This record gives sequence, C-alpha cells and structure tokens, in this order.
Amino acid sequence: MRFRILGPLSITDGSDSVVLPPSKPTILLAALLLHPNSVVSAEYLQRAIWGEEQPATARAALQTCVLRLRQLFTKHGVTETPIEAVPGGYRITAGALSLDLIGFREGVARVGESAHTPEAELHILKDALALWQGPLLANVRSDVLQRDEAPRLAEERLRAVERVCDLELRLGRCGEALVELWGVTRAHPGYERFREQLIEALYRTGRQSEALAEYRRVKEYLLDELGVDPSPALQELELAILRGENLGPVSGAGRPALHAERQPVAIASSVPSPVVPVPIVPSFTGRAAEVTAMVARLTSHGHGHGHGHGAGEPVTVLVSGAPGIGKSALAHHVAHLVRDSFPAGQLLVRMVRPDGVARSPSEAAAEVAAALRGRRPGDRALLVLDDVVDADQVRPLLPAGPRDAAIVTSRMGLAGLIATHGGWVHRLSAFGPEDSYRLLTAVLGAERVEAEPEAARRLAVACGHYPLALRILTARLLTRPGLRLSDGVGWMADDPLARLSLADSPGMSVEHVLGGALDRLDPRLANAFMRIGGLPLDVLRAEDCAQPLRTAPAEAEDVLERLADAGFLEEGPPGPYLMHDLLRLYARRHAADRMRPASTASTASTASTASTASTDREGVILHG
Repeated sequence: MRFRILGPLSITDGSDSVVLPPSKPTILLAALLLHPNSVVSAEYLQRAIWGEEQPATARAALQTCVLRLRQLFTKHGVTETPIEAVPGGYRITAGALSLDLIGFREGVARVGESAHTPEAELHILKDALALWQGPLLANVRSDVLQRDEAPRLAEERLRAVERVCDLELRLGRCGEALVELWGVTRAHPGYERFREQLIEALYRTGRQSEALAEYRRVKEYLLDELGVDPSPALQELELAILRGENLGPVSGAGRPALHAERQPVAIASSVPSPVVPVPIVPSFTGRAAEVTAMVARLTSHGHGHGHGHGAGEPVTVLVSGAPGIGKSALAHHVAHLVRDSFPAGQLLVRMVRPDGVARSPSEAAAEVAAALRGRRPGDRALLVLDDVVDADQVRPLLPAGPRDAAIVTSRMGLAGLIATHGGWVHRLSAFGPEDSYRLLTAVLGAERVEAEPEAARRLAVACGHYPLALRILTARLLTRPGLRLSDGVGWMADDPLARLSLADSPGMSVEHVLGGALDRLDPRLANAFMRIGGLPLDVLRAEDCAQPLRTAPAEAEDVLERLADAGFLEEGPPGPYLMHDLLRLYARRHAADRMRPASTASTASTASTASTASTDREGVILHG
C-alpha cells in the first residue's frame, strides 16, 4: 500500500488506486502525511480541518476524525502505516515505499549527497519528478494546508524541474528542455529562472527572434505586475543574444558560462581557441542570392564545375568585402544550413588573434588537425577560415581532397588564392533597402517596425544600409523599448558614429571596427584612405585623386585599386570607385589624428597589403 500526496490525495495498491473524497478525515490524513514521522500537534490539526474559527468541540471532534480515518485504513487494507496517538498530538509512520513525498525527497537528496554524472543525475531527478501526479492536494479542502503547505511543496518541485532543465541544457538537449519550459513558464510567469532557461534554450536552437520576444514578454510582465526590471542575469542574457555571442557550455552549477562569473566571448581573459564549432547567427536576414549559390556549391560534394572546379575537386568559397559588411555572418549561416552534408562537423578557424595579430598557418593547421582527429573515415568536414589576412596564410589549410570544403572570409580580394586554387567568389556590399527593412523587422519585431514603417526606412538610410551599423542600432533600440523609431531618426542624425556603438561592449562600434581594420593596413595606404575620404567627390577617379595624393594618375589608380581590394572602396560601374558614407564620415572625423609620416609608422604594418613600394615625402604608396 502507498499513499500519494503529490497530486490528489489517494491510496494505491499496485495498479489499483483510490482517490479519497473531500472530507475532514481526508484533511486530517493530508496534514499528517505532510509531516511524516513527526508529531503533529492537535492544535495544528484542528486549524487544518476547521480553520481559524474552530467549534467548541474541536478536540473531541478531532478524536472522532482519527477514528474515522483508522476505519478508512481498515477498509482499504492499510496496516503498515499506523496513526499513533502521542503526547501533544498524532504521528503517522511512513517510508519511501509507502509515501511518494518521502520517495521524491530522497531522490533529490541522493543527487546532492554524492557525485553523479550529469546523465545519472538527470535520470534520478526525472524518476523523482515522475512521482508527481496531477494537481497538488486537489481533493483536500483546507485553506490552511493550501495556504501554508501546498506552496512549499510546489517550490520543491520547481527547484527539481529547474535543475532538470539545467542538466538538459548542459547535455545539449535543448529541444527536451523546451518541452518542459514552455509549460512551466506559463504556469509560473514570475519564476524568472525558468524564463531565463527558456530564452537560452530558444537561442541555443537558433531561434533568436523568439528568444528576444520572450524576453520582451517577461520584461512587460515584471513591470506591469510587480513594477520591477528583469534580473541582472536576464538582462545580461538579452545583451549576449543581441550581440550574437556564443553562450559557451552550461556550467556544472547549472548556469551557462555567461552568468555571474561569465564574460562576453570577445573580451575573455584567456585567448580563445582558434578552432571552435561554428556559432549560430541570430536573426540572419538578406543575402538570398549568395546563400542559395553557396548552399548549392557546398552540397554538390565537390562534383560541380566552373571557376576552376572539376569533378571530384575540393570546394572553396571566398566571401570578401569591407569590415563590418557581414562576411562572417553569411559564412556562419551557410555553414549551419549545409551541416547535414558535413557529418564530421563545421569548424570555425579564427585566423586573427583578439589582439589583431595574424595566426601562423602552421598553428592553425595543427589546431584543425586536432579538432578532426576523431572523425570517421569518409565523413566530410567544412572549415570556415575567418578573417584571412593573405593568400599565403590560408593556402596550407585549404582542403586537398573532394570530401572536404572551405569557406574563406577576408577583407582582401585574395585574387592570388583564386588564381592558384580556384573557387567561387562572393564580394559583399551594403544591403539594399528591402534587406535592411527585413533585418529591422526580424530583430525589433514586426509590431514595432510596422507601426512606423517610414521611420524604420529612414533609420536604415541613416545607417547607410551597412550591416554592422544596423546590428548595433537594433541592439540599442531593443534596450530602449520606449524610444519611438521616428525619434530615433533624429537621435541618429545628431552623431551617427557616436550612436553606432554599445557602451558596455567597446568592440561593437563602427569606429572601433573601422579603426582596427585601418591598423592592419600599411600605414601609408591608411593615410591615402584618410586623404581620399576628405575629398568632396561622390565618385573617385584616379585623375581626381592624383593631386591630393601627390602622385601621378597611374600611381593614384594603383592606390585606389589596393584600397578597393582591402574593402575600403567599392568599384563603381564601370571603373570609378565609391566610398561608403560611413567610411567617408570616419575618414573625415579621424584624419587629423590618424595621418602620420611614413617614417614613424612604417614599422607598424601587419597587413597583407605590404609590398615593394616607394613613397613620396607625404607617405603615399606608389607602385614599385
């Protein structure tokens, strides 16, 4: 025989179960079972049965209830769980086999008392939670027990469910966690940890827009119902999602690496491994033609043709363009779309250290070999070689056989690489107006954007349809939900470069990204960019730039071509060059502090554009 109190109060015998009808003996039994193996005072039992206003005969009536309960036990054959009358009250004796509450608590305690693998801990906790059957004490009509005891029991269950979801996230079973979390977040909307887990699980499964929508819901609930902001942990998680950060593994304590002690990936104190799984891109939008073409080429198993590829040859796709134009986002997004074609994995290989120093080919090759050491024969792998500085750095890493493939991202055109190894090239430019609008809708939500569609389009124009600028802008707008988009237009126009930055993440700013990219150029080429950016010209031709650069038109043409190859100019049709408005604004603002004589800056070059060159006295690169 077993008593079940984790649900409607019932007595079970094997597969047979009797749910007790609402009555005073049922309340008495519940009060005793909630405190098994302990003396429960007569005064407490009386309050549980009759409430605060008890009849004058409550003590005698309690004895009558005890008698009726013992008769009920006899009727159902309960002999091993006696009700004892002891000084001051009554006691019921039970163990894990005769009372589900004890079985549940022993299971939870067993997890905490000794070391278990996450898998074993999850199994124990799920067994313990399986003892809960239906609405707690649904047939026990006692205001005292419902007020004082039911919430305490429910809290014990919620803590166990929270731990189960932590373990499922830790084991990478986000889908299983979501099944549980959708229910508990709706049943317990004020339990912030469940909302945090749900948002995290959605983000880890690539559903960034749903994760951000869920954050907005919990924020509205907390403000409307309680007048408080989300917890710091929830706010940090939202910012991490907005930045597209890799959350890292969930720690043994059940919190993802991003929490209390966490640091954003980009500013971690230790140097990150150069080879990691390709992260998911939140709310990826646009580049439809490039995505379609890249997916087709990468899933052809190397048997395509064109651009130097014949049947059975390895596949290489180059994505190039200006800093912040979205090269890495496109590469990462496509890598996830084709993951089924690469069972050995999709690996992101960072070719530049966080401090801007290029990794050596041998170092990166050793890391890749280590990461692929355990793959099964015949399984294909996809390498995303990110932020390559020159062709020599990446050649040793390109796949040699038809089973593997590589996506190379670089600010440089890498024409020499394509000439020697073949491949397909996708040169990215700024978004078109519709792609910009779709990105704003995907991140900010359709409701907010469709309420002010013209303001949204004006914001996209203010960002120059530049992907990095749009991402930063949407992050700022999401953290300021009360700011109307139309107000944001004027706010942006005051100082676009200052607005396009995140105060708590210095690396996420247009100025920082462009400045870092210029630091990787030969200083003399960077000087040329600053000079050209100050010209009042919409279209840049060699003959117009020769005098400001203090060089001949032929040599000015070479400078323009090198800047275009490095992503700082766009080739206009046909021949003339264009400079994006944000790059021009940066050049004009920082010309004074960045322009330096070549003699003081020549040792600073780390860029792949370094070549045999001669300079005039102003330090402009001349063709050598």
